[in-house]
Amino acid sequence: MRKVSLLIVSMLAACSDPNLASKVADLEQRVAKMEEGGAKAAAGRPGAPGAGPAAPLNEEEEKAAAELLKAASQASEAMKYDEAKAKIAELKAKYPNTRPARASVRLEEELAVIGKPSQDLNVEKMMQGTAPSLTNDKATLVVFWEIWCPHCKQEVPKLQETYTKYSGKGLQMVGLTKMTKGSTEEQVAEFLKTQKVTYPIAKEAGQSTSEYYGVKGIPAAVVVKGGKVVWRGHPARLTDAMLEKFIGG
Repeated sequence: MRKVSLLIVSMLAACSDPNLASKVADLEQRVAKMEEGGAKAAAGRPGAPGAGPAAPLNEEEEKAAAELLKAASQASEAMKYDEAKAKIAELKAKYPNTRPARASVRLEEELAVIGKPSQDLNVEKMMQGTAPSLTNDKATLVVFWEIWCPHCKQEVPKLQETYTKYSGKGLQMVGLTKMTKGSTEEQVAEFLKTQKVTYPIAKEAGQSTSEYYGVKGIPAAVVVKGGKVVWRGHPARLTDAMLEKFIGG
């Protein structure tokens, strides 16, 4: 059954959403209960190998760990990155074997990118528009997506509103796709046309840009300004207040 849990987590990571951490924790809790039930059933069968009661979950620790993960997430959303990192460190130190500790990995990876020197895009081909510089003083939003990803197909058109609203105020923006899983330029072009997406879109050359900015699940986004990463996360978590601060800061 643990293989099922790992499979579910990997599927979520392949096309992530803004509530990935909480969903992973919830799914692992369900799997843990299924495993506990299976162990109890096995214990009742004479001669069953390894038969015996399953180790009970420490619900108090799980609850305390969940509160720390929630606090870390809230601090990150408020761009209090040092506080968020401290909460995750506390979570891993006090409750390393809990579900929230395992679910905190994605947030920890995102936080690790913030503050890194920005690196310009490695682009194979521009599908529309011009690639912006990521090393100038302007705030630049980079979105990583694929045409086959359902969450991406929801978020990419929504970001058009962001581009329309803030490009005139100085925000640079670009979407990057690797065109994996048999995706074609024609499919991408048709999607952009149908959804009326006008901001620059490029095909990434290799995966050096994605790797540098810590992208393991999509959709993902990064904001760079003044030669460094100032934000990293799911594009749906990027608010107007954040963008206005990045542009005007």
